[in-house]
Amino acid sequence: MALNLAPVSVAADGGADSLLAHGSDPVAVIGDMDSISKNLIGRISKDRFHAVEEQDSTDFEKCLQRISAPMVVGVGFLGARLDHQMATQTNLVRYAHIKCLLLGELDAVFVVPPDFSIDLPKNTRISLFPMGEVMIQSHGLQWSTNGLEFAPDAQIGTSNVSAGPVCLKPSGPKMLAILPVSHANLIFASLQHAERWTVL
Repeated sequence: MALNLAPVSVAADGGADSLLAHGSDPVAVIGDMDSISKNLIGRISKDRFHAVEEQDSTDFEKCLQRISAPMVVGVGFLGARLDHQMATQTNLVRYAHIKCLLLGELDAVFVVPPDFSIDLPKNTRISLFPMGEVMIQSHGLQWSTNGLEFAPDAQIGTSNVSAGPVCLKPSGPKMLAILPVSHANLIFASLQHAERWTVL
């Protein structure tokens, strides 16, 4: 699914193994190179390896810092280790000016753009999770978020559902949206047409 949306692939360190296993030759491999299989190094041109030795950032963050593209689709960053997933969610917000859609087995996750509209089928699960203090105007949700003050240690917005076409306008780049991955194509198209956050 991800390669259909974004056919030019970049591997985050050991993600090169998965890309090659799925028949995709990455144009770049970025990371600290601590988890890539040694037997794969000979299968990828040396000039495609971009080793970043510092340990203050995750491989996902290293990729976001170095990729220039209209949209980024990330696979392999949701599920498995919870600490890795939480770090990834933090980086989504830290680099909110980069349109990035993460795909997992069940969910699709992204930072809600300044003005985001999506024509979801009625009763589609749409969770809103704040990564900082933020407000968000909404239209088309069963439970309105208008006037509410969200924060990760206070009001959150999980397990809402669509009542029709949805429009979201957050006050800042701090709100994550979590939707069923089955709507990945629709989410991708909607993100493409949305305004991006300015560089923080």
